[in-house]
Amino acid sequence: MRKRILYVICGPTATGKTALAIQLAQRLSTSVVSADSRQCYKEMSIGTAKPDDKELKQVRHYFIDEFAPTTNITAAEYEKLALGYLDAIFRTQDFAIVCGGTGLYIKALCEGLDDMPEVDAKINEEVIKAYEENGLNWLSNALKTEDPQFAEKGEMQNPARMLRALVFVRSNNESIINFHSGTKKQRNFSIIKIGLDLPRAMLYNRINTRVDKMMENGLLDEVKKLKHLQGIKNLQTVGYSELFDFLDGKCSLDEAVNKIKQNTRNYAKRQLTWFRKDPDIHWFAADEDKLAEKILAIK
Repeated sequence: MRKRILYVICGPTATGKTALAIQLAQRLSTSVVSADSRQCYKEMSIGTAKPDDKELKQVRHYFIDEFAPTTNITAAEYEKLALGYLDAIFRTQDFAIVCGGTGLYIKALCEGLDDMPEVDAKINEEVIKAYEENGLNWLSNALKTEDPQFAEKGEMQNPARMLRALVFVRSNNESIINFHSGTKKQRNFSIIKIGLDLPRAMLYNRINTRVDKMMENGLLDEVKKLKHLQGIKNLQTVGYSELFDFLDGKCSLDEAVNKIKQNTRNYAKRQLTWFRKDPDIHWFAADEDKLAEKILAIK
């Protein structure tokens, strides 16, 4: 049986993951599977830093522009989708590339997720509505009262994971922590994980510059076209929620843009915290010379 190798390109936003993934894919004559939880949605292009038309023509990309913004894709669903994409690639190629900054998606693909009971859709709606009305303190206090296990051991700085935990305990009367086995699933391909990083000042400068470029490229118009959907979960994300606030008269445009930069910098810090916990990642400076050659030399 021929050996199949998956290269996973991960790390914080604005480190050049897309360009590197395309470079590697061209060298290996293969395709790229996105591991970004927002680039899969149509109509959300500028604000998600989606590969542009030229980049998409250079190599085949999967999980880009595939779903309506109203569609929710869970990490478990991403695991199944990504494994399907990789199966199609590996039928004819020995290599594949996964590229993105959504740590949970990468974990789901590489290690698998535990089988979980279903949650109640009505409870999910009620919890999200209550969170939107009452904020993070309400969510934190609810978990401390209803799921002290998660409050002690879970990610209490991650609203998405906190919401999931509260919905889960209200649906199943049991903590989601009890379903975390920690057992990794076996994959029929080898995995080489590559992390990109930059000095903090350089990374923040790149983020600020990229946000300015997004605004020049029409991010505000993109957000205006999605205004009628601003209440949905997939648009409660950096680059969109801040401009919705501007459109709702809650702040000036300059304040909204500065908030996008600040929130993106905070997001980059959270991404780094997540990926730094993975001992299997080979870390490189994003601006290193001959980066592709160094990656392909890893055994």
